[in-house]
Amino acid sequence: MVNRFEKFSFAISEIHRFWHKIASDEMTKLGLKGPHVVYLVALKRFPAGVTAAELSEMCGRDKSDVSRAIASMEEKGLVLKQGENQNLYRARLVLTDEGKKAAAHISKRAGLAVEMGGKGLSDQERKTFYDALELIASNLGSISKDGLPE
Repeated sequence: MVNRFEKFSFAISEIHRFWHKIASDEMTKLGLKGPHVVYLVALKRFPAGVTAAELSEMCGRDKSDVSRAIASMEEKGLVLKQGENQNLYRARLVLTDEGKKAAAHISKRAGLAVEMGGKGLSDQERKTFYDALELIASNLGSISKDGLPE
């Protein structure tokens, strides 16, 4: 059991660390920080825009992080606030044309990283891995919310 815990913890830690390094390297080319990847990719999925609160929820990040990221991306001309007096929490955040190009580029690069990361896995192994990962995340989410049973 301890061996499984150590293997799981180490692998998750390594994946997290490597993901941040790759994201940081790619986002630096755009003058942004690694965590901005998730916001660009999420905004790309919603061409009609989302609010900062929705973005925070879907990306699992706190509102202050979203605010800083949006301010930075706005400054770079990648994101616009639309409607509701352009108040960050009520306005819809949409990608500009430049933001759409950046998001498409980042999505392509992220796809390449995921493809290379899964090199050597068969389609069935990949499906099993992602199914297992989603189940583990869901189970750990429940434990995180409800606590470990006594």
